[in-house]
Amino acid sequence: MKSILPLILTLVMTISWGQDPIIKAPKTTWQMFTYDAGTMFTSIGYAYTRPLHWKGQQWQTMGAVAGGTGFLYLFDDQTSKFFRDGKDNVPSFIRDYGEFIGNPENNYSVTAGVYFTGLFTKNEKLRRTGVLLISSASATGLLQQIMKSLAGRARPISGQSKDTFDPFNASRNYHSFPSGHAMMAFTNAYVIGKQFKNPWVKAGIYTVGLVPGISRVWDGQHWLSDVAFSVAMSVFTVEAIDRYLDSKYAEKYNDQNKLVSWNLTFAPGQIGVIARF
Repeated sequence: MKSILPLILTLVMTISWGQDPIIKAPKTTWQMFTYDAGTMFTSIGYAYTRPLHWKGQQWQTMGAVAGGTGFLYLFDDQTSKFFRDGKDNVPSFIRDYGEFIGNPENNYSVTAGVYFTGLFTKNEKLRRTGVLLISSASATGLLQQIMKSLAGRARPISGQSKDTFDPFNASRNYHSFPSGHAMMAFTNAYVIGKQFKNPWVKAGIYTVGLVPGISRVWDGQHWLSDVAFSVAMSVFTVEAIDRYLDSKYAEKYNDQNKLVSWNLTFAPGQIGVIARF
């Protein structure tokens, strides 16, 4: 817990600096808490039902994600070997960070710290950020647990090939797809990135958010395609819940149409992700 507190304090100071609490009408702390708890619950349902309302552009984006994931899948054996062979060249503190922040207990310690700080200080921006963090993490957390069981994909560390699938296998060695660590960590990074307009700051936050997912590839716990798909699901979930919260809170992040466009790019000897701000 001691190592978590500096992270919480840094985030609180960053988001709160120069921000005036935005409260439309006097409310007690308990009233705000019960309102937020209900909103968290309904926002998760909203995110899960969004595909029922998708139109052409959204389905094209999902098709691109599926196609990109499939492309990475073809090279999972090679990329897994590349990352695992290079593990010892990565500083241990980076690998340890990836394992720590992707852990659900540690993740919720941070997000709850953000939320309750905003709640008790009545800082609308910080409070809404906490709601978005917790709602998004809960939605992606439940989603990845269901998908892991349905897919039953063998982890690299199991010694099985990338093509091994055994749905509903209770062994964690068959819970590779998708990556829970990647989802949790990048969900947080994507939410925090919404607080900033500077594209370089956003890029830095997203880069840090990718570390836990990559650390799982280093450790042989996931294939690269697992992580890529997980990152895409994080973006979809956060965007859906953020839009829902726009109707529930005075503080909004989308007033200036600050959207991020993600594109997969493939070229001879190259695989990459491009984010346009």
